[in-house]
Amino acid sequence: MTFTLRRPAARVVLLDREGHVFLIHAEDPIDPYKPDWLEIPGGGIGWNEDSGAAALRELHEETGIPNVEMGPCVWVQQTEYDFAGYHFESDDRIHVAWCDGGTYDPKGLEALEAAAFMGARWWSVDELLADEAPTVPARLREFLPALVAGQIPAQPIDITPPPEQGGRVSR
Repeated sequence: MTFTLRRPAARVVLLDREGHVFLIHAEDPIDPYKPDWLEIPGGGIGWNEDSGAAALRELHEETGIPNVEMGPCVWVQQTEYDFAGYHFESDDRIHVAWCDGGTYDPKGLEALEAAAFMGARWWSVDELLADEAPTVPARLREFLPALVAGQIPAQPIDITPPPEQGGRVSR
């Protein structure tokens, strides 16, 4: 039996001033058969925590990059996935943020994150589009170019992937 963790989460599309996106290279530390992936920073929203504050906290914990200008929530998604023996049902609020760059220097990784994160770097849109690694969010390649071009939606766009790609299955 797998334990299901249902949670609201906040993630961040972190862009530098040249339009590169910061992505963490990760793997499932207990499932060697699952392919590794690229993900934007993020995690669970704490009790009474605003999604923007949670996104900024998670960004600091997972990257250590300072002096970030946090922007609005641009995307939302509902996903289900398995990680480290847990089944997650996550309602994500994904913010955009900008900075002048920086190096990967995490400041507060949880044990599973420390085991899962294999490094991180800045990616150009073209590099990401040419790469075949899975991403979190799954539809990052589809929606990232508009953000990099400065197209900030007035209301968050629902980027929930179809069920076969990890989207929430209707019950």
